[in-house]
Amino acid sequence: MTFVTRLTLQSGDRAALDAIVDDIKSTAERKGAALKGPHSHPPERLSVPRHRRLHADDDRRFSSWEYTVFTRELEIHGHDEFARRVAGRQFPASLHVEVEVEQIHGMGRGRN
Repeated sequence: MTFVTRLTLQSGDRAALDAIVDDIKSTAERKGAALKGPHSHPPERLSVPRHRRLHADDDRRFSSWEYTVFTRELEIHGHDEFARRVAGRQFPASLHVEVEVEQIHGMGRGRN
């Protein structure tokens, strides 16, 4: 049985995001782990409206708050101990990390 660990990293700080991704990539190369990626997604521009007051009938607003979110995806095939260490490490507060683990069955084996 092989496990595929998919990491999705998002941040508004592109430099911090790229530094973490480069660190994971270089560590994977040193450990001999099979790593696919990083796959970059187009930057996502988000806009958040800001109201001047909390009253529902007051339509006055400040200018919208706009920011950009950068996303990178990595896949670790096998190397369960390495994947566990990467997923369990402390990431900066400016980084959002999602971890998804998928079990891959070999050819000719049924799923139970």
